[in-house]
This record gives sequence, structure tokens and C-alpha cells, in this order.
Amino acid sequence: MIYGYVRVSTKEQNLDRQLKQLNDSGCDKIFREKISGATTERPELQNMLSVLQPGDRIIVSDLTRISRSSKDLFELIEVIKEKGAALKSLKDIWLDMTEDNPYSTFLLTVMAGVNQLERDITRMRQKEGIAIAKDKGRYVGRTKKYHDKHAGMNHAIELYQAGRHTIKEISEITNVSKSALYRKLATLKDKQSI
Repeated sequence: MIYGYVRVSTKEQNLDRQLKQLNDSGCDKIFREKISGATTERPELQNMLSVLQPGDRIIVSDLTRISRSSKDLFELIEVIKEKGAALKSLKDIWLDMTEDNPYSTFLLTVMAGVNQLERDITRMRQKEGIAIAKDKGRYVGRTKKYHDKHAGMNHAIELYQAGRHTIKEISEITNVSKSALYRKLATLKDKQSI
């Protein structure tokens, strides 16, 4: 099967240009969506991915219709590959997985490397920023979920001290995770509070 996917961001926008391109490309079925591309939680995109079979092809007028970032694109390509299907962009002619195209594979590999480099640089800058903030005494770190005044954790400790419930029951009653409760109890035992 040859599937097409068309998308515009708002209800006021028109799908006609994309539909003509995909009909001219011989699509058997076209999935249509009028929704923001900022997320992959697009119902028609998910429907199309769910019906893919080995050997199927997806055609889009251009990559901005199916993805909004390189990370999003790589994740979609992995899903499509796992299903044994292929993706082709009419505008972005370098991306044609429907044939054994070494240039598409090469460019995807390079783009994946650039994407990983961007993530690594972001992490490196974040670490540098934290180090500078620590040196200046301005870094406070992530706020603890179960701080000393957390009502659920305090109630969990009270229940534990009463001795009438198991850790599992306490966790269900207070909505405090078992692992967090165990950690807190260990800390309190070290302080000999229990």
C-alpha cells in the first residue's frame, strides 16, 4: 500500500495542494489532519503508523508536514523502519527510503550525528552553568518532591510508626512511592528517630 499523509496547522488552512501532489504520486489512501505539528500525538498520524505493513510506503509533500524537529523525524523513521515500511518526501528529495538509496542513509546518519551533538552540547553547557552557579552560591538544585513538610510523606511515617499497615498499604493510602518511603525511613533510622 502507498499511504499519503497531509497536514495543516489550523482549520482555516487548505489541504488541496498537498492532496493533489499525493494523488498524483499514486497514493492508495491519504490520512488528513488539521492540527499543530508540535507533537506526534496526532490521531491520523498514529492511525497511519498503526496500519503499516512490511513493504508499505508513506509519501508526504514535505517533511514539515510529518515532523517538526529532527528528533521527531528520527523517532518516526525508526517506527516506520521497524514496521518494514518506507518514507518518501516529494520536496525533500534526499529522503527516499522507498529505494535502496545510499544518499538518504548517509544524510540520515549525518543528521542523527548532528542531532546528538546538539544534545551533548546542551548538556555540557548545562553542567558548566550549574558549576558557575555553585561557585557563586546561587545553585539550589532540584526541589525535593518529598520535603520535610510533605503531608503525604509525614502521614506515611505516622502510619508506619503506628505499625498497623504494610509498606504497600501505606503507599496506597498516602500515594507515596514505596521506594521513597523506604529511603525516608532509612534516613530517619540513621538519625535514630524511629
